[in-house]
Amino acid sequence: MQRNRTIVEGFVALEGIDGTGTTTQLRRLSARLGAEGVACSADCEPTPGPVGRLIRQALSGAFDARPETVARLFAADRGEHLYGPGGILERTAAGTLVVSDRYLFSSLAYQGLTCGPELPAELNAPFPLPQLLLFFELDPELAAGRMASRDSLEIYENLEFQRRVDAAYRAVVSSFEGSGMAVVRVDAAASPDEVEAAVWSAIEPISKGRARRYS
Repeated sequence: MQRNRTIVEGFVALEGIDGTGTTTQLRRLSARLGAEGVACSADCEPTPGPVGRLIRQALSGAFDARPETVARLFAADRGEHLYGPGGILERTAAGTLVVSDRYLFSSLAYQGLTCGPELPAELNAPFPLPQLLLFFELDPELAAGRMASRDSLEIYENLEFQRRVDAAYRAVVSSFEGSGMAVVRVDAAASPDEVEAAVWSAIEPISKGRARRYS
């Protein structure tokens, strides 16, 4: 069990294997928060920054990178995402609600499989936890069916690997139960509208305590 980790108030992470709909729901959530007048930021990892772009090249197969290198790149990108100018800590301290599609939990699951659990655990141990983790649960075969229409797939986006990631993700999320971070499991097999309602139900109480765009 993960204990004694700092919790960042006003920070929410969406997690799940590829094809669970986190990106779609982040887009919907951002629009709804904006309509409610909540100051919010919709983020993702890898970030659009220089390190994040390098990670995406590696994940696309544009160049071969050792799994340990990818794990270290994710940690470096995450450090900038958190602590860099305009990062998560700066924005949440100012009252903005920050929601990120992926955070350290994905590294513990994905890189935990590709290079072993020790290095990702060590690299991510210093990072704080979000106030809320929304874990999108979906059968890997259903997720693979959703990804079938994509023009191209990343190196991890195949059914055999996603089955392993699904099991790893569930173990990772369970290890954070009792950490002080709220964990909500979302049935990602439901309709997009039903998933949106579940996400909003979990986030609305947090949004009420954040800054307003119009005051």
